[in-house]
Amino acid sequence: MDQSIKNTVNQWLDNLTEKDLIDELKTLIAADTDELYDAFYRGLEFGTAGLRGTIGVGTNRMNVHVVAQATQGVADYLHAHYTNPSVALARDSRNKGEEFQRVAAGVLAANGIHVYVYPRIEPVPTLSFAVRRLGASAGIVLTASHNPAKYNGYKVYNENGGQIANEAADEISAAIAHTPMFGAVKCMNFDEALQQGLIEWTPEYVLDDFIAAIKKVSVPGFKASDGYKVVYTPLNGTGMECVSRILSEIGVSDVTVVPEQSEPNGDFPTCPYPNPEFREALDLGLKLADEVKPNLLVATDPDADRMGTAIPHAGEYKLLSGNEMGVLLMDWLATMAQQNGEDVCSKVAVSTIVSSSMCDALAADKGFELRRVLTGFKYIGDQIDQLTAAGESHRFLMGFEESYGYLVGTHARDKDAIVATMLCVEMASYYAAQGMDLYEAMEALYQKYGYYLNGTVNANFPGAAGAAHMAEIMDSLRANPPAEIGGFKVTAITDFATGPQMPRISGLQKEEAQTLPSSNVIEFALEGNNKVIFRPSGTEPKVKAYLFSKGSTRAESEAVHAALQEASEKLLA
Repeated sequence: MDQSIKNTVNQWLDNLTEKDLIDELKTLIAADTDELYDAFYRGLEFGTAGLRGTIGVGTNRMNVHVVAQATQGVADYLHAHYTNPSVALARDSRNKGEEFQRVAAGVLAANGIHVYVYPRIEPVPTLSFAVRRLGASAGIVLTASHNPAKYNGYKVYNENGGQIANEAADEISAAIAHTPMFGAVKCMNFDEALQQGLIEWTPEYVLDDFIAAIKKVSVPGFKASDGYKVVYTPLNGTGMECVSRILSEIGVSDVTVVPEQSEPNGDFPTCPYPNPEFREALDLGLKLADEVKPNLLVATDPDADRMGTAIPHAGEYKLLSGNEMGVLLMDWLATMAQQNGEDVCSKVAVSTIVSSSMCDALAADKGFELRRVLTGFKYIGDQIDQLTAAGESHRFLMGFEESYGYLVGTHARDKDAIVATMLCVEMASYYAAQGMDLYEAMEALYQKYGYYLNGTVNANFPGAAGAAHMAEIMDSLRANPPAEIGGFKVTAITDFATGPQMPRISGLQKEEAQTLPSSNVIEFALEGNNKVIFRPSGTEPKVKAYLFSKGSTRAESEAVHAALQEASEKLLA
């Protein structure tokens, strides 16, 4: 092991006071395996998504010292840009979340920054809302989204309630790098800071106002039909309180909650990977649905910013993908706007470059404007900020990304599974009145616009060697781009590292063209309106290939998809 890493390990051993971290470090030292190296070979990287990593001892792990150092960096950044800054702080149900929250609040208070702390776990979108509602300078939430139980994370939001931009992340990262792990962080006891008024519990009216803001985008005149049933699971996360409240507000009272997953539990004992994208996470919900026979099964991930669904159809339950739900909502909201007498051509929908190409066909047909931004909901939030600054927030139709994240309304600047759940229930009820379920509604769109199917190939590269290999893959795709993928000729290549113009479809497009920020993403457009996009994950050690296939029938599109998948797996091998 490198001497500098040994020095760091010894420094931690000399300075730790937490028994659990001391015991873990001594165990790692005694074993002297790659795990010790991995825990200390680098610092946990701070980026626009903040920090995310496995819980444990070391510079490359999530623990109280890494959280304190990061918070000192945030405090230094805030003092450099704001007079009398304040921060809104929240956490989800993750293990160590409350401990990390108290440490972060204590560091901020010690730096003279007023802190508003949600008194219990709350969804991420409520933090985005609280930043705006309280006029805070920034927000911090302790969350690892839908990652497995061993993870926790730390996300920072700007004064508009969106995740910080690259420039802010770089400045905070530099401040963290200049802060020694031990001895340089200002700290204060949470309870003492609370007594002195430096820390304040977030007032209950903030959450009340959040629910009220969501209800404002409810479909006018919505009334659930008699006997309308919903099965809901928060997957042992934060969604229970807010989902229950908003469904009650819109008159949906027959809601059955999966009992084993109703209470917060950072161990996620019933679903080791609490991601509503995957059927395994919904197993208990599906078993309960077999008994209850609901119109809809809805699941929210641990921090309640993503929503997944299962639709009872022809005696079985069909899961809709994030792209399918986004397309359904986009089409339905445009239809609702038309029925409400609004000018649909003035509306702006925002999605990402890796989300369904079917949105392009929808926008061209319905007439609304579709904007494509980089992956990351902060870029969707930025488009809302631009519309709001121009006094045209009413033009925002919706935003969504393929990874089950949706936002309708301008109450937040991040994806919101609470508003998504409400609108999904209302949309399902709308189609039920026409004798259709959501699976059938999606099938009707496929038949009208073509079978735009999507998928991903994930190549995992953990550890230090993995990070280097990920870089090699992307470099190779740039230096030696394929002429064809899966038997389909490459017709165009877009390297998003060069900062190309933002794609826009249909609508008014009265604003000037926008340039996308540079990003390590490469798109290969293929003949037949197919494409493949390669992108390293921002939060996990993997390179993703996003597959886009189109056919006049499902079978035709699936055959294209299979060819693209096989070719992409080889390119990522």
